[in-house]
Amino acid sequence: MTTAQQNDKLSPVQEFYEWYGKFEKERKATKAKKRRGYFHEENERAIIAYNLEPDYALRNRVYSQHIHKPFMKLTENIIHTFKFYCFDDPYVDVQAEVVAYLIEKIDKYDPTKGSKAYSYFSIVAKNYLIYNNNENYKKMKQRISVDAIDVKRNITNEIVREDIKEARKDFTDLMVEYWDSNLNVLFTRKKDIRVAAAIAELFRRRENIEIYNKKALYIMIREMADVKTQYITKVVNQMKRIYKAKWEEYQSTGRLDNTPVSSSQQNSKYF
Repeated sequence: MTTAQQNDKLSPVQEFYEWYGKFEKERKATKAKKRRGYFHEENERAIIAYNLEPDYALRNRVYSQHIHKPFMKLTENIIHTFKFYCFDDPYVDVQAEVVAYLIEKIDKYDPTKGSKAYSYFSIVAKNYLIYNNNENYKKMKQRISVDAIDVKRNITNEIVREDIKEARKDFTDLMVEYWDSNLNVLFTRKKDIRVAAAIAELFRRRENIEIYNKKALYIMIREMADVKTQYITKVVNQMKRIYKAKWEEYQSTGRLDNTPVSSSQQNSKYF
């Protein structure tokens, strides 16, 4: 039987191995230098033979020996070169996923269209990674946005701040009553009493005051008490010290000692 007759009976993968045996023998005979890279002529021919081979056992053989390793290396290089890192799964799982996709698309490769197998599968792998990387990046951004909102909001802190806000409101109401009952004791000069009473009145009306600028408030106090600014600063500093001490007392006990009479009985006592 002639060689031509034998070749007629060889399957595509068998033909590939016959060619590959001669190819390697020639390379060793000529003492060819070690080749760089990982995707060579035999890998391209193996893919072509794989696609033409009807026998699954032979397909698996040629894939495992001549296609799988180049596909793995090709995928690895593309992932790292283009930094496709937006995946929840470990790198090895992503690499295996891309290789599985290349196998799924391997029959689409047509050498008659002019492109080499390496170029074709590089583009296939890159497009797959671009799409999935972008999709995962969008999901990651959404998760980060939600997490950032949660971190920024910090629900526990919000609750604590709300509790403090409510406590401050309750405390301020008590302090207004305290000022009403004790201004004549805390301050002896009439001007100081008028300033302190004006400040207490602003605390009482705080829900209806839309201007919180310090200068504007000082003007309001000055007009209400009919005094100069230096008097206001002196009384404000003294009231701040008392306010601070009473706040610490309130935080410790939940109430104020020497509970004053009802603010309704003392409302606008000095105006």
